[in-house]
Amino acid sequence: MNHPNYPSVDQSERVVPYNLRQSGRTPVEMLISTRVRKSPFWHLSIEAGCWRATTYNRIYHPRGYVRPEDGGTMAEYDALVNRVTMWNVAVERQIRVKGADAEAFVNYVITRDASKIKPGNGKYCILCNEKGGILNDPVLLRPAADEFWFSISDSDLMFWLQGVNVGCKYEVAIDEIDVCPVQIQGPLSENLLAKLVGEAVRDIPYYGLIETQVEGVDVIISQTGFTGEKGYEIYVKDAHVHAETVWNAVLDAGTEFGLQVIAPAHHRRIAAGILSWGQDMDFETSPFQVNLSYQVPRNKAADYVGKAELERQRAVIDGGGFPFKMKMVGLTLGGKPIDDYASDFWLISNSNSERVGYVTSPWWSPELNTNIALGWVPIESSQVGTDLMVELPDEYAETPGVAVEASVAEIPFRESVNPSAREVAKSKGRDFAE
Repeated sequence: MNHPNYPSVDQSERVVPYNLRQSGRTPVEMLISTRVRKSPFWHLSIEAGCWRATTYNRIYHPRGYVRPEDGGTMAEYDALVNRVTMWNVAVERQIRVKGADAEAFVNYVITRDASKIKPGNGKYCILCNEKGGILNDPVLLRPAADEFWFSISDSDLMFWLQGVNVGCKYEVAIDEIDVCPVQIQGPLSENLLAKLVGEAVRDIPYYGLIETQVEGVDVIISQTGFTGEKGYEIYVKDAHVHAETVWNAVLDAGTEFGLQVIAPAHHRRIAAGILSWGQDMDFETSPFQVNLSYQVPRNKAADYVGKAELERQRAVIDGGGFPFKMKMVGLTLGGKPIDDYASDFWLISNSNSERVGYVTSPWWSPELNTNIALGWVPIESSQVGTDLMVELPDEYAETPGVAVEASVAEIPFRESVNPSAREVAKSKGRDFAE
């Protein structure tokens, strides 16, 4: 008897399976109450036209400004790739680790080598549990020798960091600080920032930081972002006091560049192969399953949480095997243009019409003139060029009720303005690992 959660999709490696029931878009109203936090930019997002939101890190998160009848998410995409945009990303809570043992502690909880992150720089990193599962994938900033900020994705990392140190007793303070970022993304972002804070911003390297001021407000600016476009993040200190000052200063400076306030551009981050924690991966996901092997160093001498298990997994791969049944892949697929967030994990079938996997992040790529997606499939179906089928909802299906053709594709789908370490390594024909 067929179970509605599709047992033919192998989730035996998970303790908690993903819910694969196809329930579609559900017409419910989001309750706004005090148990979920409003960021200091929330009212400014509403003034800018935000008409829908989700929750992220227990903070309300704007996810739409342009109404569907006016072009919706694809109009926002056009602003991102052709001009410049501002995003309210205060949901990226800033967890500070500060003290004499800050570097040693951070080196113990991340997989990469924290000692290689010099003050005034940052890195994209992951933190894993003892099973090698990814707990978070923040941008890690190092504003000072004895200070790190975890700009976190959607999980309660602060509690875990504090719990780790209960037993380890490093000489550090671990807490959330009143710092909230906005992202400035798009090809004109550098010109906007130069107008806002001066020409020195043009010298910030990728993942570099500068401390400066916007209208007298102390900020840190990094060249980072959740896209493959040129972009920056402005980390506003004492954000609950100064939110309006910085937000309005960006709006004013951005007028001549056609600045538009938009939601985080998932369509662009998918094309860049950037993952979304909780959507594409979680604490039951190994970095080796989701193209993050470069985050597991081969030469990090220091111990770190998850090291023994991750090295065991790498040894299996080095020996020609793969220690998991499922793997994330990129997909190109047919159907009508997918122009909004998917409400379910759409099912993937193999050439025998057996449901074997699921899509996590789909969207339309105007540049490639096709739908693209990230999804989970069995390892035997993960080779580039493998033909598959995807069951789309009727709004996107070419023929209602009939699956569309799909093919496993290379990730990223498009080159990034600032190629990641993974992309650089791939261009040189090698597997990157520090």
